[in-house]
Amino acid sequence: MNAPFNPPADLDVAIIGAGFSGLCMAIHLKKAGYKSFTIFEKAGDLGGTWRDNRYPGCACDVPSHLYSFSFEQNPDWSRSFSPQAEIWRYMKDCAGKHGILPHMRFNAAVASAAYDESAQLWRLRLKDGETVTARAVVSGIGALHLPAFPKIKGLETFAGRAFHSSDWDESYDLAGKRVAVIGTGASAIQIVPNIAGKVKELSLFQRTPSWIVPRMDRAFSDKTKSRFRRFPRLQRALRHVIYLALESRALGFISRPGMLKAGEKMARDYIARSIPDPAMRQKLTPDYAMGCKRILISDDFYGALTRPNVELVTDAIREVTPQGIVTEDGKLREFDALVYATGFRATEVLAEMRVTGRGGRQLADDWKDGAQAYYGIAVSGYPNFFMLLGPNTGLGHNSIIFMIEAQTRYIMDCLRWLRGGGEVDVREDVQRDFNATLRTKMERTVWKSGCRSWYLNENGSNSVIWPGFTVDYWWKTRHARRADFTVRPAKVAA
Repeated sequence: MNAPFNPPADLDVAIIGAGFSGLCMAIHLKKAGYKSFTIFEKAGDLGGTWRDNRYPGCACDVPSHLYSFSFEQNPDWSRSFSPQAEIWRYMKDCAGKHGILPHMRFNAAVASAAYDESAQLWRLRLKDGETVTARAVVSGIGALHLPAFPKIKGLETFAGRAFHSSDWDESYDLAGKRVAVIGTGASAIQIVPNIAGKVKELSLFQRTPSWIVPRMDRAFSDKTKSRFRRFPRLQRALRHVIYLALESRALGFISRPGMLKAGEKMARDYIARSIPDPAMRQKLTPDYAMGCKRILISDDFYGALTRPNVELVTDAIREVTPQGIVTEDGKLREFDALVYATGFRATEVLAEMRVTGRGGRQLADDWKDGAQAYYGIAVSGYPNFFMLLGPNTGLGHNSIIFMIEAQTRYIMDCLRWLRGGGEVDVREDVQRDFNATLRTKMERTVWKSGCRSWYLNENGSNSVIWPGFTVDYWWKTRHARRADFTVRPAKVAA
């Protein structure tokens, strides 16, 4: 009888990305007894989104006690909505506590991943030319890391300082400067209130207004934090209450858009209370259904717009010149600095890495009309390759950490089938039927109600959002079904 053929591999599991996804995967591998795994991180530190985004006012828009691992609760959150530095510190604390730091390789960007069918291994090529092999690969890259820049004539000609919100120039002092902020999304509504009081002039260029509701942020007292430490169940109960409150909003997004009318009224009333000028109120009021684009929360954005040194510009931008920005009416506004608060290329999943699967097939080719996967985790034709926060697993109503934990548990099931080597590959028909059902569900949601958002691909399909309840996703991914996959044993020597 032939002995099992087990070609040497550097790693059992290679994880790409050291954000929340990669960290969660690594912690679960460690708990399960895996020793041969490494997180490859392109930057010099862990943290992902919360390492990169350090603009003034950067904070989470999901309550702190839910935007954290269920297995690693933090009783010391300072506020309802934690600032960037606090979340980043929490991630570092988790990595240290669970012994993950020795498994991390920083400044190790992965340029390509190719599946070797004969050896049943993935070969990863790092950007410095090094090659690493692994039995399985888990992408924890996520969607919010490739900055999107506006397509405006002359951007490169600007003579002042220009930077994206995700690459904030901390060495540049904005005090007394004339500043333009392009974009009115989630980062802009945090940046503007935090720089408006120090700059000489601020012009906010808006293409489309956002629906904004009060943030209702508050600090936690030392007494409250002490209670959370003494009574962990109290904090867990708060987490459950927050989860249920956010989850209930999904009805309005996925099947009953009329339920969002109450939210629209709240937002309109908020504008009316905050903005005394009727003309400005009209400019700030969206003409699309609430939820079609990301709903934003802020307690101070509208107040910042009423400052005498702040201007809201809704005329389209014609071009950027060395001096500043020219709008379609021909007016030139001169600036010292441009801030691109224009978000991320969320639909370009795994765009920075060349992924080659069975038979030489390319993931970029398979996804040319939009990314598709099975529960956003596995793609047919790419054995032993898994994703966290892959296609159609983003959320518009709840904590993405919840989704990461559900996906991690599912991947751990799949990895158990690989303990002796071999292959796990989702069946093509299973993936096709899943995505057909997904598209049908998506058509009934608010995200397909007519507006143009960063959730949509160029062809109008939505490859970003999960069109359902998170509890439904959790239930359906609580166990990996072997029948959904082709599981091949390890090859044997000839």
